[in-house]
Amino acid sequence: MIDYDVLIVGGGASGFYAAIHIAEANPTYKIAILERGKEVLSKVKVSGGGRCNVTHAEFDPSELVKNYPRGEKELLGPFHTYCSGDTVAFFEERGIPLKIEEDGRMFPFSNSSQTIIDLFVREVERLNIQVLKHSTVVEINEIANDSNKFWEVVSIKKSYRCKKLLIASGSSPKIWRMVSKLGHTIEPPVPSLFTFNIKDQRISGIPGLSTDATVEVLPQRTFQPKITIKLTSKVSEKVLLTSEGPILITHWGMSGPAILKLSAWGAKLLNECDYNFRIRVNWLPDYHMEAVINLLFEIKDVEAKRTILRTKAVDIPRRLWTNLVRASGISEDLKWADATKIQLENLANQLTRCEFNVTGKSTFKEEFVTAGGVALNEINFKTFESKIHQNLFFAGEVINVDAITGGFNFQNAWTSGYIAAQGIAKIK
Repeated sequence: MIDYDVLIVGGGASGFYAAIHIAEANPTYKIAILERGKEVLSKVKVSGGGRCNVTHAEFDPSELVKNYPRGEKELLGPFHTYCSGDTVAFFEERGIPLKIEEDGRMFPFSNSSQTIIDLFVREVERLNIQVLKHSTVVEINEIANDSNKFWEVVSIKKSYRCKKLLIASGSSPKIWRMVSKLGHTIEPPVPSLFTFNIKDQRISGIPGLSTDATVEVLPQRTFQPKITIKLTSKVSEKVLLTSEGPILITHWGMSGPAILKLSAWGAKLLNECDYNFRIRVNWLPDYHMEAVINLLFEIKDVEAKRTILRTKAVDIPRRLWTNLVRASGISEDLKWADATKIQLENLANQLTRCEFNVTGKSTFKEEFVTAGGVALNEINFKTFESKIHQNLFFAGEVINVDAITGGFNFQNAWTSGYIAAQGIAKIK
């Protein structure tokens, strides 16, 4: 049995960040990080396409929390304690300035996640924090010995003992099962941040095209047995979820910020639908259908002799316009003057109320985010300590907190790691 003051389960962003702050706040502590793999900080490595989206340039806690489908209420206090500006200061004080991109995402000037990894590795070496790789944890026990309590952590290699334990293992089902055995409630994990699989001629042959749109998730017409909510015989067309922003057409369907927001906010709902559902897209988010119909009739008078297909009447990419015109039943040689009321209404419908069937999901790049984890009401968010066990702390994605894409998930890792570190560093 090897003794430590603090053990951290998980060699990811929140684990390393917490370890550094614990050692700085209390240099007398003997600290070790247990990592199951041969490499640490693997998620940092792939973040932001290998550039590491460190945080987001939203410095107001009240606005920042709005990017967290789970954890919005609970993170307000923590963000008042440690927010994006504190993260920026942490890296800049250690020689890594960050830059802000147009969409608010923040990256190191090097544009390389290795810069962040190298910093963390240097810091834990400087602070004499041990990093124990290939140390998969198989058991966690709370042991009482002569009125003293400590934590026993058993890995595939050795057994360890510590006074204070931080679980920063990310989305690990095995660790969640161990935490559950300690009496904690685990909210069932479901994927978050994923793209929509759609096979449809209207978006076929135009991958890489991006445009702003409003997207709505509609109720299912055929309800799956998995859904147990009692329903009336008449299905309401009330929109379940809505999002606005850029949509990216891909080879397999749709991605982009508008889609990713829906995937995050609708993580549980869309999982219950088994990722088969309908969406409705307004390719002209500033206009409703009636306004577009009126616009098309005005164009019919002005551009009477020109063909509809070759006259891009609205501000959308030309290839998308072509596909939507064809989907409206309008032939390539039909002139505006010859278009019927029904044809123009069909076109307006395709432009503003364009429905698609989603038939599955795909992981967004290499970034896999999970909704679910340790129940939020069982954590003291002033310290990120367990309300059930003293000297047991949590940080990062192991708890039921997740965010939309843009650096927000990392900010949760930094904030929870920092605050947990302050709680751990105090002598009890």
